[in-house]
Amino acid sequence: MKPLKQQKVALIGGAGFIGHNLALELKRLGCGVHVIDGLEVNNLMSFSSTVDEIPNRDLYLQLIYQRLNLLRDARVPLYVQDARDYHALSKLLDKIQPTAIVLLAAVAHADRANKDPYSTFDHSLRTLENALDYSKKSSVEHFVYFSSSMVYGHFPSGFVTEETPCNPLGIYGALKFAGEKIVIAHQQVFNLPYTIIRPSALYGERCVSRRVGQIFIESAMQGLDISLKGDGSDKLDFTYIGDLVNGIVRVLESPDSRNQIFNLTYGQSRSIAEMVEILRREFPGIKVTFLPKDNLTPSRGTLSVEKARKLIGYEPKYPLDVGYISYLRWYQSIWQSLETHGERKAA
Repeated sequence: MKPLKQQKVALIGGAGFIGHNLALELKRLGCGVHVIDGLEVNNLMSFSSTVDEIPNRDLYLQLIYQRLNLLRDARVPLYVQDARDYHALSKLLDKIQPTAIVLLAAVAHADRANKDPYSTFDHSLRTLENALDYSKKSSVEHFVYFSSSMVYGHFPSGFVTEETPCNPLGIYGALKFAGEKIVIAHQQVFNLPYTIIRPSALYGERCVSRRVGQIFIESAMQGLDISLKGDGSDKLDFTYIGDLVNGIVRVLESPDSRNQIFNLTYGQSRSIAEMVEILRREFPGIKVTFLPKDNLTPSRGTLSVEKARKLIGYEPKYPLDVGYISYLRWYQSIWQSLETHGERKAA
């Protein structure tokens, strides 16, 4: 495997939450990184529409523009291209000639996936197949696929390893698992080296996905009640974006990552109630409203990261108490800045 500085990496869906953070780090490390993104799914185009009511739309648009400006300032090439267009994508990849492809393009939200299966398939498996078809007949030496902890379904005894049988619940997890099987099949048939990554409960700077930790912070800063599905005892392996990005870098630079599946999380679950308590230290007056739990939300817990530690030297550094506070401080600075300039509108 080539050293990172000699690699040329194409991030398909790379202007999203994970992708832009990864692109900035790869660029900092001297890697040739190129971002391909249609800016449609959970990005500039979807938040620019005024048809749907979207909480904190102006805030999210500002965060997306920050992503784009950071990529521009770092001189990371951004190609605005819908990856569902096979011929256009192939032509663009021919121009870039990547040695590695990281496939991030997807509908990255289980609730949305269950409500709109066709769109989820279109933006997930169609983009995956297009990228794989190009890769199998090109100079691509490594194909990295982003899956999800949702492929496991309910966690047996609240703990899983990469060897735990997968039994996904709902459309999102099923399509992610199908994607894994398709990637593995391309290695079997076309000898295309791969790595499959299973992240969990991500949070961090410039996320606009309205993940649970983000919604909690926004509600607290607006003086609103926190709405919690379930009784708060559900556990998630909350993962700070910086840890995930570090893990992906190690995947790209380590020959031992080839043809492997890795959990890339913090490796220790915490209850949602614990996340609320961390927030309460900063906002003592916040109140919690309990709502019924979605029956398509699996009971989860800890994902073992021992395999990633052993094979690629992955070492997460941000427990929830550290990473979430860092995220909160950043969010407060952004919130205050937008309020000062009159650019944020309340939900």
